[in-house]
Amino acid sequence: MRKIAIYGKGGIGKSTTTQNIVAGLVEMGKKIMVVGCDPKADSTRLLLGGLAQRTVLDTLREEGEEVDLDDVRKKGFGGTLCVESGGPEPGVGCAGRGIITSINLLEQLGAYSAENELEYAFYDVLGDVVCGGFAMPIREGKAQEIYIVVSGEMMAMYAANNICKGIVKFAEAGGVRLGGLICNSRKVDNEEEMIKAFADKLGTQMIHFVPRDNMVQKAEINRKTVIDFAPEHPQADEYRTLARKIDGNKMHVIPKPLAIEELETLLVEYGIGA
Repeated sequence: MRKIAIYGKGGIGKSTTTQNIVAGLVEMGKKIMVVGCDPKADSTRLLLGGLAQRTVLDTLREEGEEVDLDDVRKKGFGGTLCVESGGPEPGVGCAGRGIITSINLLEQLGAYSAENELEYAFYDVLGDVVCGGFAMPIREGKAQEIYIVVSGEMMAMYAANNICKGIVKFAEAGGVRLGGLICNSRKVDNEEEMIKAFADKLGTQMIHFVPRDNMVQKAEINRKTVIDFAPEHPQADEYRTLARKIDGNKMHVIPKPLAIEELETLLVEYGIGA
């Protein structure tokens, strides 16, 4: 089973991209579990048709320790297995603990066991936080592959560079590797060329350039992935292509993060701030 974590700056479209990748893989016949690692519990919404899923933390609070796998796992699009870690009550505790609790519980309940025949487990992780519980997929080897959703915007690239620093820190102990950058376009000048150059400097690849299209928002409003909502649309094919590239990807590296000066030089070279 391949265990993949998707990271990226908050608001970059990480959860949407993850769910559309999963939909593409499901079309290919892959059996997948998605674990939402965001307290907002919206990492599986498009796969579940908007169904409000009870989170692992809510279930534990309401039912105590005696829970079954079916209490915290729901079937979504194409048979995808969906879990939401959830978070603490507002103002109480650390949201990162929810991820630790959730993944530990799933392991105890046998969610990753061979009898489930999973081919992929995806972790959709909050923003660019690589500390505490949010770093668990990296720190404890829960995920072997990391993909970073990025755009040509300065803060998105800055966040991606920081995430690479986190990967480097835990690469030897946990065995985690970077699989590549996914450019979720914001229509920035020279965006595709800039992210390819950024990937080269990091020692990785831009695995796919996802063009910006309003169909993504239309599908989200209808609580579906693009592949589910508009399967014939060109944007659906973009996500299918990305899914195929991830399925066939053999490039897994320890990245080489840039110094901030080098990152700023790259941004200026490709037209931002010029």
